[in-house]
Order: sequence, then C-alpha cells, then structure tokens
Amino acid sequence: MLTGIKLRANPTSHQKLILSQWMGCARSIWNAKVEEERYYRTYARKYCTIGTYAPIDQTTSQFKSKELSPWLSECPSQILRNSAVNWYQTYQKFMSGKCGRPKRKPKTDKGSIYLTREVFRFDHCDDGNVRLFIGTKTNNIGYLSFKAHGKFEIPNSLYVRKERGHYYVSFCYEQGQPDRKLSTNEEHLAFLQGATREYLEEHTMGVDRGVAIPVCAGEQTYDFTHSQKKNMSKADRYIKRLQRKLARQQKGSNRRAKTKHRIAVHHAKKANIRNDFAHKTSRLLVDSSAKIIVFEALRTARMTRRPKAKQDEQGRFISNKAKQKAGLNKSILNVGWHVIETYTYYKAYSSSKAVFKIPAPTTSQECAKCGHTHPDNRKTQALFVCGNCGNTDNADHNASLVIKKRAINLILDTGTVLSGKAILSYPIISQHLK
Repeated sequence: MLTGIKLRANPTSHQKLILSQWMGCARSIWNAKVEEERYYRTYARKYCTIGTYAPIDQTTSQFKSKELSPWLSECPSQILRNSAVNWYQTYQKFMSGKCGRPKRKPKTDKGSIYLTREVFRFDHCDDGNVRLFIGTKTNNIGYLSFKAHGKFEIPNSLYVRKERGHYYVSFCYEQGQPDRKLSTNEEHLAFLQGATREYLEEHTMGVDRGVAIPVCAGEQTYDFTHSQKKNMSKADRYIKRLQRKLARQQKGSNRRAKTKHRIAVHHAKKANIRNDFAHKTSRLLVDSSAKIIVFEALRTARMTRRPKAKQDEQGRFISNKAKQKAGLNKSILNVGWHVIETYTYYKAYSSSKAVFKIPAPTTSQECAKCGHTHPDNRKTQALFVCGNCGNTDNADHNASLVIKKRAINLILDTGTVLSGKAILSYPIISQHLK
C-alpha cells in the first residue's frame, strides 16, 4: 500500500537561501516550458497544416545561457530536468482531458523542488537516526535537519516544499504488507452477499455527515471540541481584520506582504484543526466494532456551488439568496466531509474493513422504522417526526440508521450486479446498477 508522509524540516539560513534559489530556478524552467508551448501552439495555428502540431518535449538545455540566465548553471541539472518532466507529464494529462492546461507559476512565498535519487540520500547513523543529504557531490546544501515521527522506507523521490516560511519534506513509499492478507472491496462485497441479515445488522455502521453535527455514526456523534471551535472562531476574526488592513495597503509593499503572510498563517491554523479532526474521527470510526462502514455519496463540489442569478419577467435581477448560500457553503467546507471519507477509506483498508457508499437522496426524510419518506418528516434541523408511524428521533441519528438499512438491503439484493465501472476506490452500491 502506498503511504505518504510529510515531515517538518529545519534548514539553516544558508540552506534556506540555496533552497529558495533552486525553487526559483525550477519555477523559471516551468514557466519557460509554458511559454515555449504557447509559442509553438501559436505558430502551428498560423503556419502548419491542420492536424499537425509543433513538437512537445522535456528538454531544458535551450534555456541555459551564460549571458541571459547564468543563475540556472548554479542549480543542479537534475532539478531543472525534473521540473521539465513534471511540466511534460502535466501537459500529457491535459491532452488526455484529466486536467487543465499548465499555467505559469507566479513568484510567491511558496515553492517546491522535486528531487530524485540522484540528488538526495538517506544516511543511517550509529545511534539509529536518519540524516538527509540533498544535492550532488559538487553542488549540495549538506545535511538537512528534519523531524521524523516514526519509521519509514527510503523513497525513490521526494519534494522539498516551502509554505509560509516553513520547510517540509514529503514523499511516498510502499508500506510493507502485514502478515494478514488485505482484502479489496470487491472481495468484501462477494463475502457479504452470502452473509445473513443478522450478521450485517451487527457489523454494519451507517455514517451521516452534517453541518451542526459533523459525523453521526449510530449512537456515537463526533464534533469539534470547544477549544477547537474557539480557536477557529478566533482565527476567523483575525482574518477579517487583516483582510480589511490588506485592502488599504499599497500593492507590492513589504508591509502588505507581511499582512498576507499573517493571513496565510491563520488559514493554516484552521486547516490544521480540520485535518486533526478528520484524522481522529476516521481513526475512531475504523477502530469501532463495525466491520462495514457506509457513507452517503455526497457531491460536495456541486453542493457548494454559487446560486445562479435570477431575473423577473422585466429582466430585473432579484434576490437569489446568495449570501445565505455562501454561509452554508462555508459551513459545509469547514467540516471537511470528503477528507473524513478519504482518511477512513485508507485506514479501513489497512485494518481489512470495508467502506461503501450509497445514494444520498432522501436519507434525511426517510423514516428508519417504516420507510415513509416525506419532507415534512424533518420538523427542524435536529428533530425528526415520522408522519406515518409517529417515530420521533434525532434527525442525524435517524439518517445514520437509514444509511445502514439501505446498505444492508442493497448488499443482500441478489439481483444487484456491480459492474467494473461501479467498483472504484469508493464503490457506490446503487439500486440502479443492473
């Protein structure tokens, strides 16, 4: 299983200077390849016949010049090559429709360099510690100090990133397989379709995600702590005040740059709190007694879109409640639904547990006991009262039971056949799959 890790680095002042120069050189190569492709594209459109294109390659030697760009010679050639390779791979993804066209990277306080095995090595010391050497024999920064939180495998490549004045080392490595065999979701589903309803009722857990209560899993609810909510609210107040200050400052000034840095720091604090909550919540979900974890197939990107403008019969614009929708979008994104789902999936895979998703429509309006579905069943945000059987329950708790019930019915439905397109990293168990 591929595992990623991000470690905090502590470079010296001299190492910071060299790393910043290397990041600038890598950015220059990226921007040069973008401009080169734009020139070739314009030339081909004007002078080449239809169906022919100018050559797209990964070369960088044409950009190195002692007169125009002497600083590029001070950077290891492998870093320049890696930057061009990253651009080329991104361009190939753009041609296949997976992403947009590569754009120029502006000069900011953020940066990164991609290092392959020719430009770094890990040395094991006698005391058991690991040291990271960056650079070649003739052009290097020496050993970069970093904080390792646990054991890891030696990677084939890594990134050195700079964010808000802090430096990080991040890489992926293939984690050793444990003694037990890790089962895929297809194997889990094949086994569960032969299980009894009593077994599924005992080992299945439905997870409802909301705004007031971020995660509700049966009888257990998970929410931010009081101190986390307080710190996030405090960061919001600082951000609003600093943004008003930023609007009054002159563009390009040093004080404006400092204000932008302070805003980024407070945004990072909020992101760290959300990430911490997602990790702890996903760990608690996986460590529970449930062997099957079921989520709703929420489309967060669509749910947080801005509302379209509305016009009356005379063509005049009327209120579309954009301000209220903006507040709801902020609350949804603040919880981090997708991050919690992603973390739960990879942790469940390591623990040999299954994670599925079911269709989300009307889960908050359906009664978990009788199945009656109506918008009036949910009286308030927290109160659910069924208009058919009179079942009264917390709305989030009722939704989690509905999710569990739907998943069990779909697993036991012998007529449901999951196609290859349906079984992805997050398989959606759907009634419409035939």
